[in-house]
Amino acid sequence: MYAIIKNGGKQYKVQEGDILLFDKMGLDPKTAIEIKEVLAVNNGELRTGTPFVEGAVVMAEVINEGRDRKVVIFKKRRRKDSKVKRGFRRDHTRVRITAINA
Repeated sequence: MYAIIKNGGKQYKVQEGDILLFDKMGLDPKTAIEIKEVLAVNNGELRTGTPFVEGAVVMAEVINEGRDRKVVIFKKRRRKDSKVKRGFRRDHTRVRITAINA
């Protein structure tokens, strides 16, 4: 059984026990989350919503919050003596999917 959910402008295909990285939510560890934005559920037959499946809920638990590895953005224009080096670290919330209720 799997579901396709929407969180933070992104879509994720999830199953029970999956661990995902969502955008930072500012929640404490072991907090339960109810995700009601379920786009599709498959438990033998595929049910899609318009845009969300009615009555479908995905339960999740917050594991921790943290930051990703640094991504280095380096831009150089040849023969122009123009260089830019920037770094970026995304804040995230690590979540474990505990149940899919269709």
